[in-house]
Amino acid sequence: MKKVYLAGRGVACALGADLASSLAALRSGGVAATPVTVAEGFSWPVHALPGEAGSWRERLRRTVRRVVAQTGAPAAVGMPLFVASSSLDVGYEESDHLFAGDVQTFADVVAAAIGWQGPVFTVSTACTSAVNAVLAAADLIRGGEATQALVLGIEFSNAFTVAGFGGMQLLSPDRARPFGAQRDGLVLGEAVAALWLDAVPARWRIAGGANVVDGSNPTGAEAGSVIAMCRAALHQGGLRPEDIDLVKPQAAGSPANDAIEAAALKQVFGVLPPLVALKQLIGHTLGASGAAELVLLTGCIESGAWPGVTHEIDPALELALASQAPDRLRYVLLNAIGFGGGHAALVLEDCGA
Repeated sequence: MKKVYLAGRGVACALGADLASSLAALRSGGVAATPVTVAEGFSWPVHALPGEAGSWRERLRRTVRRVVAQTGAPAAVGMPLFVASSSLDVGYEESDHLFAGDVQTFADVVAAAIGWQGPVFTVSTACTSAVNAVLAAADLIRGGEATQALVLGIEFSNAFTVAGFGGMQLLSPDRARPFGAQRDGLVLGEAVAALWLDAVPARWRIAGGANVVDGSNPTGAEAGSVIAMCRAALHQGGLRPEDIDLVKPQAAGSPANDAIEAAALKQVFGVLPPLVALKQLIGHTLGASGAAELVLLTGCIESGAWPGVTHEIDPALELALASQAPDRLRYVLLNAIGFGGGHAALVLEDCGA
């Protein structure tokens, strides 16, 4: 079985148009969310991409091209492309009042924007989309069906998602507080992130991963499934809980889900490794979050930039968010939890550690 490495990466998010500018904004304390009004009297903060001129599709195409260019990935003939998204082209349908087509239509538009010459796949499993896309791409490379692959996580501007989450009373009126004492909901975010995966050795290796679906709670986390997800990801990587040096949990700021995830992590690890949260900086970017947070986290580790903790942590959860990267850091666990019972995780190995 071949090993799978991260050969290149790119991101555009509320913090910046690329990884370097995003890390610079992170060092400066981040960027405030922008209020988005979905109807008169109904407005919520969103960590939005910077505004640009042009139609929805034009802005999407430009952003995707810029982000993919950051990776250095070639548009090689036969190389698979995985497009991961939760909202897909809802923003296009809103802006032009058109029915755009089926689920694959969005991925075809994205592929055309970068002149893609290989097979194109859509992965839309709510907030676990990008993690599941990485798992699928890694399986192709491990099995020898591909030597490299490109994963794109895309969550682009639209009002429908904001209105839906707001209607379910899941949004904070001001900001996300992961594991916070005063957490009162999540804040949505927009992002485009790219991961170029290859069998050629590089600093970061996809060491393991897992996807566990439990539909018993369609809108929330299940402790047993979080535990199963973490253990399965560790098992695939041939690792024990004590091998993990850092955990990037889902930690969106949900009053219930944050507590469920915290309790489950304690069951997996006993003594928790250092934890780091990112959604207070870029929002919950839904289907793109696995890719966007992976890019940002690896960039933080490499550069020494680190997200500050500016809110009080809930003492009832009996945990803390790390104020700096651990001195010893080889294996990282990255979690994603989504609607429909999706619980997905990746284990990254820092081969330069």
